[in-house]
Amino acid sequence: MRTGIALLLVLLAQPVPKLRGAVPQERVVDRIVARIEDDILTLSEVRELGSFQQLVNGCGAATSGDAPRDAELIERLIDQWIVHTEATASRFPRASAAGVQREIEHLEKQFATAEAYRARLRELGLTPEMVARHVERQLYLARYLDYKFRPAVQVEIVQVRKYYEEQLLPELKRRGEQAPALEKVEAQIHELLTQREITARTKLWLEETRARLRIEVAGKESGK
Repeated sequence: MRTGIALLLVLLAQPVPKLRGAVPQERVVDRIVARIEDDILTLSEVRELGSFQQLVNGCGAATSGDAPRDAELIERLIDQWIVHTEATASRFPRASAAGVQREIEHLEKQFATAEAYRARLRELGLTPEMVARHVERQLYLARYLDYKFRPAVQVEIVQVRKYYEEQLLPELKRRGEQAPALEKVEAQIHELLTQREITARTKLWLEETRARLRIEVAGKESGK
């Protein structure tokens, strides 16, 4: 999606009718996969995050590579917990319903048809309501990180020019495309470098915050 970081909630197992003579359907039992201070993360949250990320990263493809591993998803959920906890404590405003709807429409347009999008949701075990909650949370976290770190980011014209000359021009030449004048892409390059710096500052902040928290993950322990 266009705004990064992402995302949560519970994937409920749908009951399967029992057929005569069939092997009884095994029930999915949720379990705790991590503890953060006095909160917990569950396996169902991990699995739903994985499904949502496959939806977003697939962009219309029926299959799009390997699904994210549980360990990686748990780490992402911990990071999201940290951001969400600070954002809510600071009473940062939630994303608007209109903004959430725009993002959902943008996501749906990545698929060939509306039916292809709905089919992918069914394949991944997601509902439109689940997707809406994930998108709202993703927008909320991304907007908070931008609010937290953008004011401190300073991108100088020399950095913009260096990116233009050392990265953009060689890439366009490799692809056989005509290079635009610096003035036409200066704003886009400035925003790209700003986003990179926000990402770097976010990563450092998350690492420092993790070190102060009591975090227990599936048999391993980190933090205080």
